[in-house]
Amino acid sequence: MQADVISIKGAKTGRTVELPEEIFGIEPNEHVVYLAVKQYLAAQRQGTHKVKTRAEVKGASRKLHRQKGTGGSRKGNIRNPLFKGGGTIFGPKPHSYDIKLNRKVKDLAKISALSAKAKDNSILVVEDVEMGAPKTKDFAAVLTALNVSDKKALFVIPEYNDTVYLSARNIPSVMAVLLSDLNTYDLVNAEVIVFTESAAKIFTEEEAAVTA
Repeated sequence: MQADVISIKGAKTGRTVELPEEIFGIEPNEHVVYLAVKQYLAAQRQGTHKVKTRAEVKGASRKLHRQKGTGGSRKGNIRNPLFKGGGTIFGPKPHSYDIKLNRKVKDLAKISALSAKAKDNSILVVEDVEMGAPKTKDFAAVLTALNVSDKKALFVIPEYNDTVYLSARNIPSVMAVLLSDLNTYDLVNAEVIVFTESAAKIFTEEEAAVTA
């Protein structure tokens, strides 16, 4: 799959990048994408919810009255869940919400998400962005030139770039991530994926290394 490299001013540079069909051209597997997104969202939950049982609330352990002969119901102590201030029955306890997925399933989900974006023409390749200093205004101008300023964009760079990251973080609709940190949720959540030229070439280099 050939992708045109666009300049930061929005014009074609005449260069192209080969995006492997094995990553950007498969039939997306929606179920594994669902599983990967579910795992990501589940991992965001802290799982610290907790209530006190009758063994943990304050109150005397003395039986309120004798078992029989009062004409009323049988009662234990004041910590009984039926009383105000008593413990909670079957309440939530701290636990993890993590879901286990095999590595092959995760990889397939990521590839499926990339292929779905490619199928929707929602992938752009832009020349490497070089900024002398962090400046949100300059980065916003690049997004405007690429016609993605009004979209939720995922800006993918090959390695950490302090100026790009700091310039992008103040724009609510843009998220700058390392290529190595890409995950299925971010890919699905974005409306358009913008790869820098260097980041896009890594796919070709890795594919060549595998087939060599």
